[in-house]
Amino acid sequence: MKHKPGLLVRLFSLSALALVVGVALGLVLLVQAARPSDRLPADGLLFTVKAGEGAGSLATRLESAGVIRSALAFRLFAKVSGQEGGLDAGTYRFERGMGTREVLGAIAEGRQALVRLTVPEGATLSETAALLEEGGVAEAKAFLAAARDPALLAELGVAGASLEGYLFPDTYFFPRDFGAAPAARAMLKTFRARLATIPEAGALAPEELRAKIVLASVIEREYRVAEEAPLMASVFYNRLRIGMALQSCATVVYVITEKQGKPHPERLFDRDIAIPDAYNTYVNRGLPPGPISNPGMTAIKAAFYPASSRYLYFRLVDEAAGRHHFSESLEEHVGARNLFVKRAGGK
Repeated sequence: MKHKPGLLVRLFSLSALALVVGVALGLVLLVQAARPSDRLPADGLLFTVKAGEGAGSLATRLESAGVIRSALAFRLFAKVSGQEGGLDAGTYRFERGMGTREVLGAIAEGRQALVRLTVPEGATLSETAALLEEGGVAEAKAFLAAARDPALLAELGVAGASLEGYLFPDTYFFPRDFGAAPAARAMLKTFRARLATIPEAGALAPEELRAKIVLASVIEREYRVAEEAPLMASVFYNRLRIGMALQSCATVVYVITEKQGKPHPERLFDRDIAIPDAYNTYVNRGLPPGPISNPGMTAIKAAFYPASSRYLYFRLVDEAAGRHHFSESLEEHVGARNLFVKRAGGK
C-alpha cells in the first residue's frame, strides 16, 4: 500500500512538532528545576563536598540537603558545561536565591566558605592553635604538632624547635577544615612578606633572624605604647651588651602559663621570678631559648631599630595610659615606684 505524499508530509510535520514541543517542554522543566531551592534556611547552609566525589553522588546529596531542586538538572548542567570532573572538595556556603548553575559554578571554581580569623599581636603558639580550632580551620592538637614538626620547619627554613614567633598576627581568611600544615604555611608566608619590608632582615642567617624574633617576642609582651617599644629594645640590648640578665616579667609569665599550664598571674612574687626554667630571664642571662609570643611589626621593627639610649631599666608608672619610666640607674628605677599611677586599662 502506497502512502499519499500529502499524508507523509503531515505525519512528518506532526512528528517534528511533537519533537519541538517535547524539547521546549523539557527546557521549561529544566529551567524550573534549576530555579533556586525554597528549602534553604534564611541564613544559608554550609555544605561539604567530599574529596573525589563524583557529580552524581554530589547532585543527590545537594538535592537531599535542599541546596538544589533537582539532582538531574545539576548533572545535566555539569555535563553540558564540562565541569563534571572539576568539582573542588571543601566546605561551601550556599545562600537563598542561588540557582543550580550558581551552586555548580561555586563548586567548580572552588569558592569555598572562608573563616575570618584574627590572630592578635603577642598570641602564643597554643593560643593561636586554640583560635584555629575555634574557627574550624584546624584542630589545635594537629596545629601544635605541625608547628613543631622538624620536617615542616626544615621545609620552611625556620631555625629552632617550633614556629612560635613566626606565625604572623593578622586577620586571615581560611577555608573551613583548611588543615594544620596549610594554615601554618600561610601564616609564615605572611610573616615573610611583612619581614621583607625590613631591608636588613634579608641579609641575616636563620639563627641571626631567630635572635631578632626572640627579642621581638619579649618586647611584644612588654610594651603597651608603640612609641616606647624602641626604648624597651634599647634597654634589653644594653643589658645583653654588659652581660646583665634581661629580667623580663613576660618571660616568667610565659613559663607559668605556657610551660606549667597555669592561669595568667595577676602579679608576680619572688617565688615566681625564681622558677628554675630556661625561659626565665631573671635566673638566666641572655635571650630565652625561643620566642615567647608571635610579635607584630611594632615589636619586630623595635628589635631591628632600637632607640639609642643608656637606659637599663623601665617601670610601668601609668597603668591606664600604659606609660613606663625609663632609668639609667637602679636608684632612679627604685625611686620611680613613687610615680606609679594605678588605674584600670592597659594593654
